[in-house]
Amino acid sequence: KPCGLNQMYSLRYGTVPVVHGVGGLNDTVFDPNEETPEQANGFVFREATPDALHAAITRALAAREDRKAWRKLQENGMKGDYSWKNRAGEYAALYRNLIAGNDRIHED
Repeated sequence: KPCGLNQMYSLRYGTVPVVHGVGGLNDTVFDPNEETPEQANGFVFREATPDALHAAITRALAAREDRKAWRKLQENGMKGDYSWKNRAGEYAALYRNLIAGNDRIHED
């Protein structure tokens, strides 16, 4: 799925996900190779190929050997805010900008 709820359930309960980096999966799962240790919470493969999936699983299994780093991935996932609380405000701001004819959607 491009973005189901399963990865968010996994993150919430300390399961470190391995996902294809598309759609909402790309917005909720952050790979240690692409993010800081404070943000990383799972493993992402970019190409939809068996080799890319295999490489991501291999990286996840290797990472699990370092208990401290693995626990950090789990904790990052569990502390993430995947609620609508902040998202609703972000959507409202986006719509306000679009209605106002503002072509600058993201604030820098």
